[in-house]
Amino acid sequence: MEDLLATAAERRPLPQGGIILAATPLGDPLDASVRLIDALGSADVIAAEDTRRTRALAEALGVTITGQIVSNFDHNETERSGQLVDYARSGQRVLVVTDAGMPSVSDPGFPLVQAAYDAGVPVTCLPGPSAVPTSLALSGLGVGHFAFLGFAPRKDGARRAFFSSLSDAPLATCFFESPHRIADTLAVAAEVLGPDRPAAVCRELTKRYEEVRRAGLGELAEWASQGLKGEISVVISGATGDSTPAVEDLVGEAEEKVRQGQRLKAACGEIAQRTGVSKRELYEAVLAARRPE
Repeated sequence: MEDLLATAAERRPLPQGGIILAATPLGDPLDASVRLIDALGSADVIAAEDTRRTRALAEALGVTITGQIVSNFDHNETERSGQLVDYARSGQRVLVVTDAGMPSVSDPGFPLVQAAYDAGVPVTCLPGPSAVPTSLALSGLGVGHFAFLGFAPRKDGARRAFFSSLSDAPLATCFFESPHRIADTLAVAAEVLGPDRPAAVCRELTKRYEEVRRAGLGELAEWASQGLKGEISVVISGATGDSTPAVEDLVGEAEEKVRQGQRLKAACGEIAQRTGVSKRELYEAVLAARRPE
């Protein structure tokens, strides 16, 4: 290991006075790169999503952290960014890590990257594990072209609009979801996209209880209703053929656009142009859905 660390340092030395984004293992510590191990032991400042988990990772890798370790998570990262940029500008090596995967990809880090570029501070990256390509590879679906959409919306209307936008998309889609929302999310996906739309649920990747379940959305929703635990990502196959979605399945998307300030006719026209449905039929469907039973 010492030889590998020395070789890594010679080939691509870590910058002094810069921000280093580093991917951390999703579960198995042995997925850590040699350069991450080097950076954990040599950084002047480590900005961690959870300082306890970062210390535990370092211990598992046999690394002694000699630099200052500070928290950098969702609720303080905007305020912390200025401080971290100042550290880097003063010549210190600032390493940014999250609990798992790549910083700034649905994880803390984006405000810091923006602040660093605005201040003219160098930013580099130590690539490594990420739940997105891992899930895509394990899904067994056609993912030559795909979109990653972060976390699925929490509110029902926004969630229905989210899936309606995928109804005729030819790209595979990957997104994250929490264990206590996954069943409802898959149920809505099955309702909007159809129960037979191929998909895969990937859970606890690289960990002891790793599981990949492949089936139609309807079957996956029923399976998830029994309860799931752990970190979860979902991959949904892209649409095939030239099928036009049902007007009723687009009502939620139209209502969400209205809630965001768009006029109903304009919202229906925009959706109709994208999906091929009748603007008039969609407009009437929204009005019908608003009428009390």
